[in-house]
Amino acid sequence: MNNKTIGISLVIIGVLMILYTGFNFITTEEVVQIGPIQVNAKKSHPIQWSPIVGALLLLGGALVLVLKKKDA
Repeated sequence: MNNKTIGISLVIIGVLMILYTGFNFITTEEVVQIGPIQVNAKKSHPIQWSPIVGALLLLGGALVLVLKKKDA
């Protein structure tokens, strides 16, 4: 991969991380099983990150693109 592709990828990921600061996924866990009867519980697993991380990726991608233009 060349620097332009890496820079554009970092910018896109940075923008997405600024717009969406996390996501949530749900799993089903078995709580009790007595013979044929099962009791399940849904458990939420939030994954969060700071928008600052997205801003750093955005700036890093822009820096890679600018440095690529200076080298060319």
